[in-house]
Amino acid sequence: MKKIIRFIGKIFRHIGLFFDKWLISPITKFILKIIDFSKSNSKELEKFLGRKQTLIIISLLLALAVFFIIDSEGNTIIDQYAEVLYNQPVTATYNEEAYVVEGLPKDVDITLVGQKRHIFLAKQYPSDGVTVDLTGLKPGQHKVTLKYTQQLKSIDYRLDPSTVTVTIYDKVSETKTLTYDVLHQDNLDSKLNIDNVELDRSEVIVKGAKYKLDKVATVRALIDVDNFAKQEAGELTIDSVPLVAYDTDGKVVDVEIVPKTITAKVTISSPSKEVPINIVPKGELAFGKAIKSLSTSMDTVTIYGSEEAIEKIDELDVEVDVTGLDTDKDYTVTLKRPNGITEISAKTITVKVALDDSTTKEFDNISIATENLDTSKYKVQALSEADSKVTVVVTGSKSIIDSIDSSIIKAYVNLDGLTEGVHEVEVKVRGDDVKLNYASKTKKVKVRITANS
Repeated sequence: MKKIIRFIGKIFRHIGLFFDKWLISPITKFILKIIDFSKSNSKELEKFLGRKQTLIIISLLLALAVFFIIDSEGNTIIDQYAEVLYNQPVTATYNEEAYVVEGLPKDVDITLVGQKRHIFLAKQYPSDGVTVDLTGLKPGQHKVTLKYTQQLKSIDYRLDPSTVTVTIYDKVSETKTLTYDVLHQDNLDSKLNIDNVELDRSEVIVKGAKYKLDKVATVRALIDVDNFAKQEAGELTIDSVPLVAYDTDGKVVDVEIVPKTITAKVTISSPSKEVPINIVPKGELAFGKAIKSLSTSMDTVTIYGSEEAIEKIDELDVEVDVTGLDTDKDYTVTLKRPNGITEISAKTITVKVALDDSTTKEFDNISIATENLDTSKYKVQALSEADSKVTVVVTGSKSIIDSIDSSIIKAYVNLDGLTEGVHEVEVKVRGDDVKLNYASKTKKVKVRITANS
């Protein structure tokens, strides 16, 4: 750094000596001659001009005037300006039907250097843009030069980059099966359902370098819900659906697809069904309490979704947490959509829970049923009479218990996954009325499973 400062200091000293030798000293001598000439004419002028300070000031002013004149002329001569034209497209000339070119930039930056007025004019003139001629080049790697044609010769231009290395491949083609994806399905009206999509063709041709075609796992038509002209039940025709090729990892493969777009016919429906609401209490009430009644602000709702999902639903279960409840209460419950259901006609309902004192009643000789046994291979029987029937204790409001009979009570054992042999299994009980609790006095029974003869 010190060397640089000393170097700059030397330059300024040389400049000072130059001005002193060629400007200040000659001018001073000239003034002295004028003083000598004027001695006989004016003593006052002699006195003024004879002062050292006066001579220095006049010499300095004259030197500065000469400096600014020279500097101004120099700027006029060397006035240069640069402007960058960003992202200028590159046009390549080659046989696109026979070859694929990789490594060629889509655009480059051009720096124009020259006087401002020339650059302004250059921007107004039409240009062929940035071009590269690949005609005659065979498959393989080649280093090529990009060209920019400018009509004004007074402008210097520089391309970034100006040369590139490209790889040329033979173009091959293959036939691929066409599938589709529906994009932005969440933006479809929740009461609507896309039943079917029919494409105007089942196959397309992909073209490109062989190594890229080997990567193509699937070609998909991308049907975007956001491009639907209207959202209502019926048939909708969508033109110019774009096609995209993907590899096995779901990444886009850059290949040419023929045709580039297709037409799709989308069938939209609005399947619905009115189903009753089934209130399901969850949790244990306060000790000694039972549910006397459950009522809701509405008895049924309309559900929307796929036909398959709707067919599986006969009622809409709504859970209400009554844990620790010891007095009547109103609940506001948000309805949850089952799998495959896209919309429910109501968002929330009000559930009124009325309580009563709890009582119990026993129901004897409830036969035990079996569930989830592979009857194509096995059969089952109770090991004894005591293992075939149980006594069920029902707990709840007395007014409800007194009105039921044993036909609504079902005792059963789950034999899922069991094979031949004797097994001790847990007895489970359920009933039709969710306001009651059911329990078997006998917790486990023994059964024998044998193979079908």
